[in-house]
Amino acid sequence: MNKKKIINDPIYGFITIPSELIFDIVSHPYFQRLRHIKQLGLTDYVYPGALHTRFQHALGAMHLMGRVLEALRFKGIEISDDEYEASHLAILLHDIGHGPFSHALEDILVPGINHESLSYLFMHRLDEEFAGSLGLTIKIFRNTYKRKFFHQLVSSQLDIDRLDYLRRDSFFTGVQEGTIGVDRIISMLTVHNDQLVVEEKGIYSIESFLNARRLMYWQVYLHKTTVSTERMLVNLVRRAQALVRAGEQLYASDALLTFLKMDFTPTVFKENQEVLNLFGQLDDNDIWGAVKFWRNHPDKILALLARMMIDRKLFQIKLSTGPIERNQVEKIREAIMDEYGILRAEASYLFSHGTVTNEAYAEGQEINILMRNGELLDIAQASDLPNIKAISKIVKKNYLCWPKNVSLLAL
Repeated sequence: MNKKKIINDPIYGFITIPSELIFDIVSHPYFQRLRHIKQLGLTDYVYPGALHTRFQHALGAMHLMGRVLEALRFKGIEISDDEYEASHLAILLHDIGHGPFSHALEDILVPGINHESLSYLFMHRLDEEFAGSLGLTIKIFRNTYKRKFFHQLVSSQLDIDRLDYLRRDSFFTGVQEGTIGVDRIISMLTVHNDQLVVEEKGIYSIESFLNARRLMYWQVYLHKTTVSTERMLVNLVRRAQALVRAGEQLYASDALLTFLKMDFTPTVFKENQEVLNLFGQLDDNDIWGAVKFWRNHPDKILALLARMMIDRKLFQIKLSTGPIERNQVEKIREAIMDEYGILRAEASYLFSHGTVTNEAYAEGQEINILMRNGELLDIAQASDLPNIKAISKIVKKNYLCWPKNVSLLAL
C-alpha cells in the first residue's frame, strides 16, 4: 500500500504524513473515531461554521510539529529521526482520549477520568498493537523523556496544540480576534538549557498570542450561549443515566448504554480492554442518534430536553461576576415546578448554575523569553504591556440558566 499520502487542509494547505507508522496510526479505528467528534462541542449553535473535528485538529497539530522541529534543526538543535517521529505521534495522539462533544461531557460520561489519562491508555494499547513502537512517544507525552522541550511542544503554555486550535477555531468560527501569527511564533522558538524558549524579537508575537487566547475564551469557548447549550446537554445525559440506572428502557448504542449504566474507575479502564474499546467507539453520533429517539420517550423531562436540544430552544443564561444567591436558585426551581407540574428533584434537570473560568496565562507555567544578553525572563516581565501581567490572573464568572418560557422578572 502507498502510505505516502497528502492531505489538503484549509488552514495550512498540503499536509504530508511523515512515516509509515504514523500512517498506520492515523488509519487505526481509535484515531478515525476523531472524525466524528467536533473540536468545539456545541459551539456551532452559536457559530454555524464551527463544525471542524478533533481529527482535523490532530492532523494540523502534527503538521505544525514537523515545521517546529525543522525550524529547530535549522538552528543547530540536534533532533534524531526517532525523536522526530515520536514527537509527531505524541501531538497526533494527544487528544485521542476525548469523548463525545470533547470537553462538554467529560465529567458526566467518565467522571473522575480526564481525557489526558484516556489518551495515555489508548497510546499504551496502540504501543502493544504496534510491537512497542510508541515507547518514546509515551515518554514524551508523559514528560518522562530526558529532553524536556519535546514535552513542552506537546503540552505547555505555548504548545503546538494551542497554536493549531487557536488558528483553526478562529478560522472556522470567523472570530478574527483569535488570529495568531503561527509562522512568526514558530520561527522565534528555540531551545535553551533543554527548555523551550522564545527569542527576544518574538515578544510581540507572544503578546498577540496571549491576547488572542483570552479573547477566544470569552467570545467562543465560554460564550454564554455555548455554556447554556452544554449545560442542557449535560442535564439531558444526567437524566438518561438516572432512568437507565432505575431500570427504564432507553434507546442508545451499546457503547453509550454502557456508560449510562455505570461509572468506571481508572483501574477498570486500564485492566479491562473491552471497556476502553467501548469508549473508543463513542462519538457525537451516539449522542445525537439517541437524542432523536429520546424526544419521543414517555419520560417528560427526557423528552422535553431532547426536543429543546434538537429545536434549539435553549436555556436563557445570566452571567455575573458576583455569586449566585441561593434564593435566586430556589426561585427558579419553584417557577419550573409550577410551569411544568413536576417534582422538586425533577426540576433540577431544567436549570443549571456554576462557574466558568478564563485562564489565558496560568501562573507556574512560564513562557520564557531569551533576551539578547542571555537572560531568561517570563513574558509577564519581559513585556512592556501591563495587560500581560493582568492576563495571568484567573477571571471567574458565575452562571445561572433556565428555560426561556419561565419568566423571572426580578432576576
